[in-house]
Amino acid sequence: MSPPVAPPGWSRWLVPPAALSVHLSIGQAYAWSVFKAPLESSLDISGTLSALPFQLGIVMLGLSAAFGGTLVERNGPRWAMTVALVCFSSGFLLSALGAYTGQYWLIVFGYGFVGGIGLGIGYISPVSTLIKWFPDRPGMATGIAIMGFGGGALIASPWSTRMLESFGSDSSGIATAFLVHGLVYAVFMSLGVLLIRVPRPAEGDAAADATAGVGGVQVSARDAVRTPQFWLLWLVLVMNVTAGIGILEKAAPMITDFFADSSTPVSVSAAAGFVALLSAANMAGRIGWSSTSDLIGRKNIYRVYLGVGALMYLMIALFGDTSKPLFVLCALVILSFYGGGFATIPAYLKDLFGTYQVGAIHGRLLTAWSTAGVLGPLIVNWIADRQEEAGKEGPELYGTSLFIMLGLLVVGFVANELVRPVHAKYHVKEGVHVAEPA
Repeated sequence: MSPPVAPPGWSRWLVPPAALSVHLSIGQAYAWSVFKAPLESSLDISGTLSALPFQLGIVMLGLSAAFGGTLVERNGPRWAMTVALVCFSSGFLLSALGAYTGQYWLIVFGYGFVGGIGLGIGYISPVSTLIKWFPDRPGMATGIAIMGFGGGALIASPWSTRMLESFGSDSSGIATAFLVHGLVYAVFMSLGVLLIRVPRPAEGDAAADATAGVGGVQVSARDAVRTPQFWLLWLVLVMNVTAGIGILEKAAPMITDFFADSSTPVSVSAAAGFVALLSAANMAGRIGWSSTSDLIGRKNIYRVYLGVGALMYLMIALFGDTSKPLFVLCALVILSFYGGGFATIPAYLKDLFGTYQVGAIHGRLLTAWSTAGVLGPLIVNWIADRQEEAGKEGPELYGTSLFIMLGLLVVGFVANELVRPVHAKYHVKEGVHVAEPA
């Protein structure tokens, strides 16, 4: 399954489209909120339960990225993209069977567990390859690919909504929509499998030299997880992702609840459009903010993500229900920072640890995403369910959650301030061969 080496003169700009074909597909995960209400009504489940497939999918994303990172580095991007294709599409097919038979556990297993493995392996599949092809602009390169994950819902949200309108929002209609998703994404992801190339050995070596960390630092994946820098970045990612994913997973119901008692309530189609807008902001932030990080530095850009993000949460908590434009604008900014944080983290890792085994290090760091994938939806859904049981409605369902998210971003801001260069004792010594990471 080794990908073919690029022939002389082959354009490196063909690598991002290959990565995008995979990331745009697996980015469907961000459109899960479109299925929440139909699943809740057709299977008679709570909002907390309807979030479970999404939560498990994000957990498996982090775990499979962590444990599969070494395999991706060893076997190459084509192998990784093929595994992602099989798992992600199979997850939809299993979910279709679960919806059709009314077995919700099968949707959780299919979409969450099996599909989640496809999410994780697919997510990290192009990272180290892109950094080798673009040693001069690592933030931009990873941003181009990873923006596809953020932009996946821009396609999937209206597409899924239209299918539910056509097929019906009962169990049979949901099953048909899942089936179509699985088949179409399998075809689209195969384009990346066929197109991906790796640099010629000489080019790869030169790229590795050019993209070493600050001062030529190179750190193995095994040693990286022993550094305080790794765990500070892990905490930064947990805080930033938890704050963003809490809104994203609950996006459609949240905007509906916020303005349910206003003179112009939000319709189902408008809520789906809001999800699509968030996806666009998520996608734009991944390329825009990560490219900006090449100019102002990774630490500075995370100061923006976390500091300004906290301010946006405060605005929603205090004034969000008074103005739809204000609510939407703040949510878009938060989601742009959320996406930007994901796209910038590989370059931040490259700066601190070098390019040696950066894919495996990135995979291990994504366990932070697993943690956040549980925390974010759990906080928002659990508190909303409890507030609803207490007889509250509208914005009151989310006030406590919004202030919790604000606090988490402040914690992440402090963690980012504590990041320092990696101590020399963790550096790979020049001329010393380092074994593959465990």
